[in-house]
Amino acid sequence: MATESQASGTDSSPRAPSPGLLGQISRFVLIGGFCALVDFGLYWLLLQAGTWVHLAKALSFIAGTTTAYFLNRRFTFTAAQKGGVGQLGGFILLYTVTFFVNVGTNALALSLLPDLRWRVAIAWIVAQGTATTINFIMLKWVVFKEPRS
Repeated sequence: MATESQASGTDSSPRAPSPGLLGQISRFVLIGGFCALVDFGLYWLLLQAGTWVHLAKALSFIAGTTTAYFLNRRFTFTAAQKGGVGQLGGFILLYTVTFFVNVGTNALALSLLPDLRWRVAIAWIVAQGTATTINFIMLKWVVFKEPRS
């Protein structure tokens, strides 16, 4: 028989604690690696299809970071899964900022790098690294902030 909290769709049971900082960083890096493949794979496919480079970067960033949000919420920052409007708003604000940081960094790197064979890949790596660092810090200490014990 379902409990009242199950019937109402709320879960009042305590969450399992998130892994420690090193565990979170490890999971974040693994998930980030997978999501980077999603991002770069879509970016490359869109470029091959003749999409404008900045639109391709924007679309691939959205796909990669949306995937990262859901995977990190589930596997990295498990103790902070309160959900709700505040968490969703924090996610939207964070990813809006890092979207512009990522796309802007990519554009800046493309304009500054010489015409190298790996120019697009290097610009993508610089932009991704910058956005990833911002994302981890803000996800850990703002969006998925764990309640104090």
